[in-house]
Amino acid sequence: MSLTVTAIVVSYNRAGLLQECLDALTSQTRQPDRVIVIDNASTDGAADVAKRHPLQPEVTVLDHNVGGAGGFCAGIARALADAATDPAILDAANHPDDNRSQQANHYVWLMDDDTIPTPTALEQLLAAAGEARERNGVWPAVLGSKALWTDGREHLMNKPRPRTWRALGAAKLQQSAEAFQVRSLSFVSCLINARMIESTRALPRAAYFLWNDDYEYTTKLLRRATGYYVPASEVIHKTKVFGSSDADPGERFFFEVRNKLWILRFSRGNFTAAEYTELLLKTLRRWVLTYWRSPDRAVILDCLKRGLREGLGQRPAANAELLAGNPEIVAAIDDIEISAVES
Repeated sequence: MSLTVTAIVVSYNRAGLLQECLDALTSQTRQPDRVIVIDNASTDGAADVAKRHPLQPEVTVLDHNVGGAGGFCAGIARALADAATDPAILDAANHPDDNRSQQANHYVWLMDDDTIPTPTALEQLLAAAGEARERNGVWPAVLGSKALWTDGREHLMNKPRPRTWRALGAAKLQQSAEAFQVRSLSFVSCLINARMIESTRALPRAAYFLWNDDYEYTTKLLRRATGYYVPASEVIHKTKVFGSSDADPGERFFFEVRNKLWILRFSRGNFTAAEYTELLLKTLRRWVLTYWRSPDRAVILDCLKRGLREGLGQRPAANAELLAGNPEIVAAIDDIEISAVES
């Protein structure tokens, strides 16, 4: 099995955490073949931390902060553009088990700078990918790690639900303990098959900025493909506070509302009719519970109003438009997304 992995780390004003993240990548029992750091115009020297790090990651400093969504869009676009000329990836493509495109054996591994992979995180993801390939006959599209907080508790906000409507192939893996098939995954240690990106001709929507960008993107990739949650692969998600699915989002509730409405309006093709109905009902339930549980309902109500106004009254801007100040990234985005229009 010949696989290459490009790790993509999105950073913004967390130089100390970025150092920890890169140190953890250096300590992997199976190290990524390449590492790309996308810096969202940090002002705390985070880009310099990356440039000085012994891992020698390839660093792109964006002209302004485009959030996690824009950072991952830029990182994936750069990784796929570079793959066209990377000798290691081209060599892997010449010796594949399943090859219908140049990207067949290339995965991109996504994480924010506050994600600290444990030493076997990537090794376990790739082991699960190999088992899924053996059981299902195709490489999985997406795999995700188990995210823990600093005290060892699992971050439930990052834990996906099992795929309920229709499993494509094995619903569970046997050798990778407790791994199960899912319908969406978080970008907190998310391993994506580059061939799926190539076939869908889609990138994360930079306009989302943060929240639901990973849900929108992975549901698109997993509409007719397999993805697995792999608890044997663990990362520490060093958020400031412990997060669970019912935690009060505060001001960020605006992004939950606006972005979920954009999904419902413009990403309907990601879902079957039953899945779309389920998403709509669960969204309404979540918003009601968020309001009632919040200690500051005025903030939640204000976010709801603004989110409804933008989510219903605007469309998400194009990736190339939002990243226009970064010509090399825009060229890489156009190679992927314009090809979708032409094909």
